[in-house]
Amino acid sequence: MPVRTAPSGIGSLLMLDEKDRILIGALRRNARESLVGLARSVGLSRSATQERMRRLEREGVIRGYTVDLAAEADPAVRAMIAVTFEPGFRCKHVVPQLSGIPEIVACHSLTGSIDMMVMVACDSHATLDRIRDAVASVRGVATATTHIVLATPLGRG
Repeated sequence: MPVRTAPSGIGSLLMLDEKDRILIGALRRNARESLVGLARSVGLSRSATQERMRRLEREGVIRGYTVDLAAEADPAVRAMIAVTFEPGFRCKHVVPQLSGIPEIVACHSLTGSIDMMVMVACDSHATLDRIRDAVASVRGVATATTHIVLATPLGRG
């Protein structure tokens, strides 16, 4: 299971020592590793390792632990919907209207000609079409252009 690190913890990432980095690396390889196994990897006691994990969670460096599904459990369709806003609209106006769509797994605010990238994981092209229509109909959305993901040759958490 990959470990998700928090954007809010980016400042904290610069303050990590070598033991923290080793611990995070071990958790990225296997977030279900036992505490004793993690302690062995880091070269610390079980209690010291547990305290490091608590501190990393408390500081927002580690936000949570996720499930890394096998390929056969992956969604049939992954896509990105590039969204531009009507003048005066921002993510804070649009994202709340999208939050109830479970197939939308992330929304990224961008610079440049595209205002937001909506990441979708769903079971079919018909579902993707429905989601794309829902995104396009949100108040404040000027355009919604769909890009279907063909492959992910490099993916990190």
